[in-house]
Amino acid sequence: MLDGISPKPRTLRRPAELVAAGLLPPARLAEAEAVAARYAIAVPPALAALIGAPDDPLGLQYIPGAAELITAPHESADPIADEALSPLPGIVHRYPDRALLKPLLACPVYCRFCFRREQVGPDGGLLSEAELEAAYAYIAAHPGIREVVLTGGDPLILSPRRLGEILRRLEAVPHVELLRIHTRVPVADPAAVSPALLAALETQKPLYIAIHTNHARELTPAAETACRQLARLGIPLLGQSVLLRGVNDSEAALADLFRAMLRARIKPYYLHQLDPAPGTARFYVDPARGREMLRNLRGQISGTAFPTYILDRPGGLGKIPL
Repeated sequence: MLDGISPKPRTLRRPAELVAAGLLPPARLAEAEAVAARYAIAVPPALAALIGAPDDPLGLQYIPGAAELITAPHESADPIADEALSPLPGIVHRYPDRALLKPLLACPVYCRFCFRREQVGPDGGLLSEAELEAAYAYIAAHPGIREVVLTGGDPLILSPRRLGEILRRLEAVPHVELLRIHTRVPVADPAAVSPALLAALETQKPLYIAIHTNHARELTPAAETACRQLARLGIPLLGQSVLLRGVNDSEAALADLFRAMLRARIKPYYLHQLDPAPGTARFYVDPARGREMLRNLRGQISGTAFPTYILDRPGGLGKIPL
């Protein structure tokens, strides 16, 4: 503390910091260090303040555990074949009419179930200017691409200047009709939704933002405010969630999540079946149980609250509804 001013909370990136913050028992420090040697850790202040215990619905998502180092036979470092469908750095072209652009592979928070967990990290994958130019050229050379999805990593942690420049360049491609951003920022770091970021998101072509959130407690008043600011720009907000054991695998948890999304102006869009990334088996929910929960919620919550329950098929075969 300096002159009575408390230091600004910062993102927790090391197991020892999680212990010091009371988010990880000292007895689990050694296992967390082993996990951290392989997979990135980041718990921003907005989420750290919500975690009650390492094994509560939020702690499970963000606090490292020893089970992450156990790879099941069916798990893969590239479970949906992003790499196989990447013709050049930063581009994934799975569907004829849309392409992913991954300008970076860093995130504000690292989820313990992430399907890109072998790739993402604080020093990961910021495309160079030359690589970005090559990505723009690829998109321009493929007139079948009507939609570009900015993902990563999390595009909203780019500087507003850089993000705005990327959006302007994509807008300038005549056959690109639609832009989309996938992000955790409004939940993980609501304060980052700043006037400068909002100005960067002013586009001439339609822009959608898909917000990843898995539990109702993540949608705090600050997160709702961030979403309201985005909605004021006329940006439709879509909700993406992953069905996770111990996090949201009950009718009550899903109902609370979907209702919280609607209150935050987010339309529940996709409920993902877990992708089989290495060390994620502890989160697995049988699809039969997922279908049962959604059946049981019919008539109990608004039809506007229902997402599509989907599986992204291994091997790059694309999404199918479950």
